[in-house]
Amino acid sequence: MTSRAKTRTAFFCTDCGNETPRWQGQCPACDAWNTLVEEPRPPSSGRRRAGAVAPASDRRPPRRLGEVEADADAGRWLTTIGDFDHVLGGGIVPGSLVLIGGEPGIGKSTLLLQVAAHLSAGGRPVLYVSGEESALQVRLRADRLSEPTDEVTILETTALEAVLEEAASLRPDILFVDSVQTVHVAELESAAGSVGQVRECAARLQRFAKETGTAVFLVGHVTKGGGIAGPKTLEHIVDTVLYFEGAPAQDHRILRTTKNRFGGSDELGVFRMSDSGLHVVENPSALFLSARGRPVPGSAVTAGIEGTRPLLVEVQALVARASYGAPQRVAAGLDPKRLALLLAVLEKRAGRSFSQLDVFINVVGGLRLRETGADLAVCAALLSSAADRPLPSDAVFLGEVGLGGEIRRVSQTDRRLAEAARMGFQTAFLAPGGNAPESGVTRHGVEDLHALAGRLFS
Repeated sequence: MTSRAKTRTAFFCTDCGNETPRWQGQCPACDAWNTLVEEPRPPSSGRRRAGAVAPASDRRPPRRLGEVEADADAGRWLTTIGDFDHVLGGGIVPGSLVLIGGEPGIGKSTLLLQVAAHLSAGGRPVLYVSGEESALQVRLRADRLSEPTDEVTILETTALEAVLEEAASLRPDILFVDSVQTVHVAELESAAGSVGQVRECAARLQRFAKETGTAVFLVGHVTKGGGIAGPKTLEHIVDTVLYFEGAPAQDHRILRTTKNRFGGSDELGVFRMSDSGLHVVENPSALFLSARGRPVPGSAVTAGIEGTRPLLVEVQALVARASYGAPQRVAAGLDPKRLALLLAVLEKRAGRSFSQLDVFINVVGGLRLRETGADLAVCAALLSSAADRPLPSDAVFLGEVGLGGEIRRVSQTDRRLAEAARMGFQTAFLAPGGNAPESGVTRHGVEDLHALAGRLFS
């Protein structure tokens, strides 16, 4: 009777972790389709009954907010890797739980091994838990790095109980777990990487981090859709979520913050992958504009804001007559729905028809434009390609395009123009009005797309 109770199964949602007794096509909690998977339920003895009093170790006396130490920046630990500290909001916060995800082979383990090497060289004890690779494999990677990794302590195990036991004994300042999908808890009968295992392991590591002040870094696998594998509650449990991005054919990598309880979100760091590891790119704007040569039709430059960092990006457009079937709409680095909206506005408000033309958009460097401030650059590139006339090579385009064809102002214009001036740009097309910052860039105010086309191709 007891063994049968232990092997009872339930269905868990891979997106939100909700538990249901039977399979359904749609999760009743988050409304996601085809996300329920069958897994063994945890033993009932491990659950706390409703209304039970928490043990004394879980209870802390209430305090006024004024009595809580508010200077969190003073206690941060710097890794001396500039962009890594930047995306974390200024360094590692003691007791924090950080999740870093990315495609296989993108460089997650390499980056964390370099971070561990910098911290250990600075006198901070670290423990690197490898659940996917042997110590020999990690050593072979360490030998390729230009970092002092001899003082990094490594532990080969996939048992979370062993990880917590060794961490309690060694008392490291920073604990690295590579990866959270490979460790497991013995009390749960499901396989490592399942919804229940990932949720339980993350919860126990969070409790360990908060109680001991140890900063914990988790490596997370990603799904085919690009999200971190496991229940969505994993991203809710952790304090910071970092995504490692990069095109396979390019040597630079982008580390992006999507959640940070101790700093701003949407921060961005740029690294270059080499035989000796990852190196910080000091001037990302120059990197993304490095291959830009003579002016060609369909090329426009915009100045975006990634968190607190201004960044120049080249947008390329190619418009060609559709040879067969329905015209194609292909966007790399831009939301396809946003492209469809801009094409409709261009046709309705600017009188430029794209209904019989194939349209291709590419954001150079593998970046993804997430803000609407790049709308004007996309429209300018489309108009340039359709007219087969290049845009001014020293111009940047800043502005959001409304459904009426009007150009709207973007935030932090002065910082964007200052970055453009630093990179040698002398002209800016943007919405009229506003205070003119002293950036050395000549401003050309355009009210709508019709005025933009007339000014560029009159």
